[in-house]
Amino acid sequence: MSFSLFRNALVAAACTTFVASPALAHHSFASEFDRDQPFSIEGSVNSIQWTNPHGWLHVDVEEDGETVTYEIELGSPSMLMRQGWRRNDLVQGDKVTVTGFRARNRFNVGRATGISNSDGEAIFGQGIDD
Repeated sequence: MSFSLFRNALVAAACTTFVASPALAHHSFASEFDRDQPFSIEGSVNSIQWTNPHGWLHVDVEEDGETVTYEIELGSPSMLMRQGWRRNDLVQGDKVTVTGFRARNRFNVGRATGISNSDGEAIFGQGIDD
């Protein structure tokens, strides 16, 4: 095998690995979240990350005199945009109510099924099986 053919095969293998990695990282809802543990929280937006394969919303909630930051998994940015949600619909400090299901292994992590603003207006709602 010539060096250039070997190099091309190596590059192709590396590209395949990097392209396939995000697909391997995706998980089913049931593997991480528990349908028997619904939650509803009210708090202030700490930050929002529009990342693939899922976006994340961080919400600061006052519990027993302390601030607990909840990490809320969202759908993918493209799915959120198809539902009409835009990056600037929520900003740091906005008051929100989030409904969803808790993670199996951490009480302050969950998957959102709905988010509304302080006026009760729905910002978005989504299916949990995306």
